[in-house]
Amino acid sequence: MQSYSKTTITMTTHFITSEHLTIERIGEIIRNGEKLELSEESRLRIRRCRQYLDKKIATNGAPVYGVTTGFGSLCNVSIGKDQLSQLQVNLIKSHACGVGERVQNDIVKIMLLLKIQSLSYGYSGCKLDTVQRLIHFFNNDVYPVVYRQGSLGASGDLVPLAHLCLPLIGLGQVEYQGKVISGEELCRKKRWKPIELASKEGLALLNGTQNMSAFAVWSLLEAQRLSNWSDCIAAMSIDAYDGRIEPFIDAVHQVRPHQGQIETARTIRQLLEGSQILANIKAHVQDPYSFRCVPQVHGAVKDTLRYVKSVIDIEINSATDNPIVLPDDDLIISAGNFHGEPIALPIDFLSIAMSELADISERRIYRLVSGTRGLPSFLVANPGVNSGFMITQYTAASCVSLNKSLAMPSSVDSIPSCQDQEDLVSMGANAAIKLQKVILNTERVLAIELFNAAQALDFRLPLHSSPAICKIHQEFRKVVPFILNDELMYPHIDQAIRFLRTWPKRFLT
Repeated sequence: MQSYSKTTITMTTHFITSEHLTIERIGEIIRNGEKLELSEESRLRIRRCRQYLDKKIATNGAPVYGVTTGFGSLCNVSIGKDQLSQLQVNLIKSHACGVGERVQNDIVKIMLLLKIQSLSYGYSGCKLDTVQRLIHFFNNDVYPVVYRQGSLGASGDLVPLAHLCLPLIGLGQVEYQGKVISGEELCRKKRWKPIELASKEGLALLNGTQNMSAFAVWSLLEAQRLSNWSDCIAAMSIDAYDGRIEPFIDAVHQVRPHQGQIETARTIRQLLEGSQILANIKAHVQDPYSFRCVPQVHGAVKDTLRYVKSVIDIEINSATDNPIVLPDDDLIISAGNFHGEPIALPIDFLSIAMSELADISERRIYRLVSGTRGLPSFLVANPGVNSGFMITQYTAASCVSLNKSLAMPSSVDSIPSCQDQEDLVSMGANAAIKLQKVILNTERVLAIELFNAAQALDFRLPLHSSPAICKIHQEFRKVVPFILNDELMYPHIDQAIRFLRTWPKRFLT
């Protein structure tokens, strides 16, 4: 599974503030192994909110949801002051019902960062030591064991966030220094005392959309990389298939000026500039859609990425637990900021877009192995005794087909829960889990297209592609050879995937 490689470990510190946190900045923090520290402003906001909440509990006789009452449909059950801390501990214990595979460490680390960021705004009522312990987890590469399945994306991500926060109270499991140990053992190793939760803290920790958002942030960073690569690979395929440049001329796209479409056409023109193959006289008048309509399809994906990014950008800079504590307004309000609907719909939208990016890529693969446009059948010099690249298209088709199933929106579903108190849920967590799978499948398909396009391009010699495409081809050939006769193909596909992950970023921006 894809994970961010820490190519440059630094001692840089990122200060948690109320300033805007970008998705790109999160990627930098994770990749570079940066440490977190609360700014003085954030410390003051956390302390002020907690002091306000404590004063309210002491002086206000009215019940406050989740603070002096039970949770969900138990909201009408009042809790004595001597049980407020136990109420929060019980909440975390009872909600840790996750199943399935573990969430990978990179996404867990993003979850920690987003939870810290949300609590730092001072609208949640957490104590400073609770937030600080989460920062210690992050800075010491302590990865709470979180399971993928369990969240409905309704009261936020209750189940995964319960697992994320169990180690705060010495429970659950973590991965630390490459080993899975108990939360209790972690506390002994680090000489930490389990956090003593105050009123409302368990609810603040478990309510929120940080699981969905962490998957979305990871997926957006990966989707942007794959979107960039898709243009490069498509350009190589266009030349390998002896395609025409006319569909990419700017004037065509100015009369239908979608931003992504214009950008994609410009990128393809730049990538293919100076190609001998492109300058060669064409026997065909028109190319198939999978080549001719690259600006329209890739461009629509770019526009979708922009939209989804704008929504997730708002979400990760928000307070998303419940109730919201507003000291400046002297209000404690139980509302619905934890509901995942605002991001569930865009997450599903991005799954559809990335599925289409894989779809058009597979269609280009099919054309490359089809034995047309002067290319040998299945891209080998002696087809028959050799099957060549025949089955690479099968694998791509399998990934694309699975993507089509995964792209069915989760957000159109709702299963009421909590004795019908939570009667419409977003299923945003399932949408986010599916999105990651779509991203990984799309990467595999693009890698297979690059494998095929590079092979096909060699059959165009002595004519050469553009300097930009030849550079990619040259670097690719350092890890994946030209296939003369049948050999094991899966190691080459694996190397192609690795190539997409390690190629210098400067070329793709």
